[in-house]
Amino acid sequence: MTIRVAQWATGAVGKTILRGILDRPDLELVALLVYGEKKVGRDAGDIARRAPTGVTATRDIADVIAAAPDVVVHAPRLQIPYEKHDADLVRLLEAGINVVTTAGQHFPRAHGSAREQLFLDACRAGGSTLYGVGISPGVIGERLTLALTGASVTLDRITIDEVLDARSMPDPDFLFTVMGMGSDPATLDGSGPLPTLYGLLYRETIAYVCAQLGVAVDDIVPDHRTVPARSDLSVAAGTIAAGTVGTTEWRWHALVGGKPFLTLAIIWTCEPDRPEYAGRDHWRIHLEGKPEMIMTLNLVEPSEEGVRTTAAQYVTAGPALRAIEHVVAAPPGIFAAPVFGAYDAARAPQARPAAAPVSAAPVSAGEGAR
Repeated sequence: MTIRVAQWATGAVGKTILRGILDRPDLELVALLVYGEKKVGRDAGDIARRAPTGVTATRDIADVIAAAPDVVVHAPRLQIPYEKHDADLVRLLEAGINVVTTAGQHFPRAHGSAREQLFLDACRAGGSTLYGVGISPGVIGERLTLALTGASVTLDRITIDEVLDARSMPDPDFLFTVMGMGSDPATLDGSGPLPTLYGLLYRETIAYVCAQLGVAVDDIVPDHRTVPARSDLSVAAGTIAAGTVGTTEWRWHALVGGKPFLTLAIIWTCEPDRPEYAGRDHWRIHLEGKPEMIMTLNLVEPSEEGVRTTAAQYVTAGPALRAIEHVVAAPPGIFAAPVFGAYDAARAPQARPAAAPVSAAPVSAGEGAR
């Protein structure tokens, strides 16, 4: 059965998703919402560099709802504050439209019952389902890390490191405003807008992983660092002045029993040749316990001539596209991807008294000679 899909936003990731929708025979594009006035009225195929579709872009959410899609793939830019998109999500869900979003909402329960209930009530009213997904958050912690813990006999600590080159980010507003590059380092300290934004976003990964493992977290402690650019940097979105932020290290420790159990580090740099970042994997998952394990993942840029889509755009769009049929088929509520066989703290091995040493029976010279 063909699934009726609306695409929300056509930035770098949204446009990649739009092409994925148009290229799949089981999906029918029925609406397209854009933010830029210049895109309004254009055919979706023209925006996606595909054949005409007959679907024209709109800025009005009412047009999307009137098209009666089974699902909206919601891919706007992450914005300050984190709750920026709440009203749109609730309106879609209450209208009976399932939503797959790449702009957070991976585990609303991480922020308390009131936030979770906001979306649960909307889903209940419309008989709809909400799912937040991307590569990170969405896959690195929530799927790959949890899957890897299934091979653990004991699990003492998890460390997830992300190190990505931000130089190719094309959108100035995203690089300078949302990522914080080119800022005065002092403005990214403490409880400012960006530490708050990313604290809310990535708290959901931390809380979800720990919940799936049956681990009760005492506290989540931030441990951030900014690195000033050594010289003026020319990047895709503009210029980063020497002395302003050239790298952000967002890091949190989930404490259990007063000790770090899960550490998540999100490092974005416009100076990937710095000694502390050069040669590092895009993602590194380190599990300490029995056995100790390290998993690494690296993106490879497309080599096809004329292709402008980056590996980072593909890897963010892919999980959203793969989720469509599963979210449409799911019961109303907040969707969570199934996790099989992850480590379970409630069934962790218990320390037992060591067995008494076994004494070897004396062997007589005569017996040994036989």
